[in-house]
Amino acid sequence: MITLMLRAKLALALLILLSGCASQPDKGLECGFVSGYLEPDQQDDLYRAVVTHLDGKPVISKPNYQLSPGEYRFTFAELISAPSLKVKLAARTPKELLVKVEANRRYHFAAKFNTDKRYRGNDDGFWQPMIWLEEPTECE
Repeated sequence: MITLMLRAKLALALLILLSGCASQPDKGLECGFVSGYLEPDQQDDLYRAVVTHLDGKPVISKPNYQLSPGEYRFTFAELISAPSLKVKLAARTPKELLVKVEANRRYHFAAKFNTDKRYRGNDDGFWQPMIWLEEPTECE
């Protein structure tokens, strides 16, 4: 009789323990994405860009970066093909952007061509990296 009561108590304790575990979200599965696979709208002076570095470390550019929530420093190279751009190759330098990644969010990046004036010679102010679209997503 004692063993039956002891088993019942153990089973109840196990159920309480398991239900407590199940109610806690698994923080290890939270993630967000920084992506460059969508074609930005050139009518908005947005062009493709590629990632060259992530937090100062060289990377091979890819369409998606799955990351834990937090802040990341991306270095981008622009791929602006506007005929009005007349800068020298030396002016086409990479630029950094700090991206705060939140769980279950996707951030699409692009190169913004600044069309407020004519850029010529070594003027590297002709562009800036930016997040042009943010949308909900789920961690895979």
